[in-house]
Amino acid sequence: MRRRQILTAGAVVGAAAATGATTAQAAGQTAATSPGRAAGRSRETPPNSQRRGTLAHAAGDAIAIGSAVAGGGHHSDEPYPDPFTEDRTHRSLLAREFTSLSAENQMKWDHLRPERDVYAFDDADAIMEFAQRNRQVVRGHTLLWHSQNPDWLEEGDFTPDQLREILRDHIETVVGRYAGRMQQWDVANEIFDDDGVLRTADNIWIRELGLEIVADAFRWAREADPQALLFFNDYNVDGINPKSDAYYALVQEMLADGVPVDGFSTQGHLSIRYGFPEDLAENLQRFADLGLHTAITELDVRMELPDGAAPTEEQLTQQADYYRRVTEAALSVDGCDSLTLWGFVDTYSWVPVTFEGEGAATVMWEDYTRKPAYYAVQDALAEAGGRADDTAQER
Repeated sequence: MRRRQILTAGAVVGAAAATGATTAQAAGQTAATSPGRAAGRSRETPPNSQRRGTLAHAAGDAIAIGSAVAGGGHHSDEPYPDPFTEDRTHRSLLAREFTSLSAENQMKWDHLRPERDVYAFDDADAIMEFAQRNRQVVRGHTLLWHSQNPDWLEEGDFTPDQLREILRDHIETVVGRYAGRMQQWDVANEIFDDDGVLRTADNIWIRELGLEIVADAFRWAREADPQALLFFNDYNVDGINPKSDAYYALVQEMLADGVPVDGFSTQGHLSIRYGFPEDLAENLQRFADLGLHTAITELDVRMELPDGAAPTEEQLTQQADYYRRVTEAALSVDGCDSLTLWGFVDTYSWVPVTFEGEGAATVMWEDYTRKPAYYAVQDALAEAGGRADDTAQER
């Protein structure tokens, strides 16, 4: 194995201290309901769930309510400093409003692996330490993907054996670093196209090593952290369609082969220009019926705003309805224990960067005031958590 450099101050000491701090916590976790399933959620109550007037309080113990931590990736090209490190309001609300965090870009390959022999863990470590201080769980995103890979990987002249070793080393190093502290990992991300066809052209791992490498990734992740729940994750799999059908068939095959797949998640990147996925709950339930955990991992609801127009009242009402219905669908499925918003404030949303002429996709305006969508999520959570009366009084 080639020598690796870990780019983070005090990495060895910090990792050892973190491991020691979490041993007792791990011992206190209960096993998940399915036989042989890893423990997926700490029983420790996050302090922010006691703060009235927040999403965390509304959710209670009904579901882990999360947000992506803005930063990394495309944010390096935006005209503002890194949000997680520079925006105190952003950090304060991450701690106050949510019981779960996901790295938006800080745990993706291009951010973690600037060179083949270099791991840059500073930003990912900061998120993990922030979550630990606030007693929040974390979703790891992502280990095997066709996008946001570094140039040295995509353009390198590697043999199949070398590629396999690179991926194994990455999974063992990254998953192992956070073992006992990560609730869920998106092990394989977006491996099918919208027609349910395996991405054999643009996914370097599948193209060069075949579908078996996906099964190996799950096995290596399980060995590196027996506690974390291991997920397939994708977009446009909200309802029952060729793409989600492809995952449904693949998961059954892998489970039959003993591959440690624990969960299936839909990202939930929606737009009000399209109809709502009415069969969202039904789709999640069929995966739950296989014994899997399910999750909504990247929820946002964008709208068309040509020439920088402000959202209309009608658009905001429809957006709020979509947020509410996704939340209700998640809460209706046994084993759907995690609902994550892909950011919560428009300032740092990826949507205007990616979808020209669209935006306003999150639950807060740029000044951090709450949209109708925020209250829609809050109401749905509070109803499930038995705190509807408290929520109504807090407005």
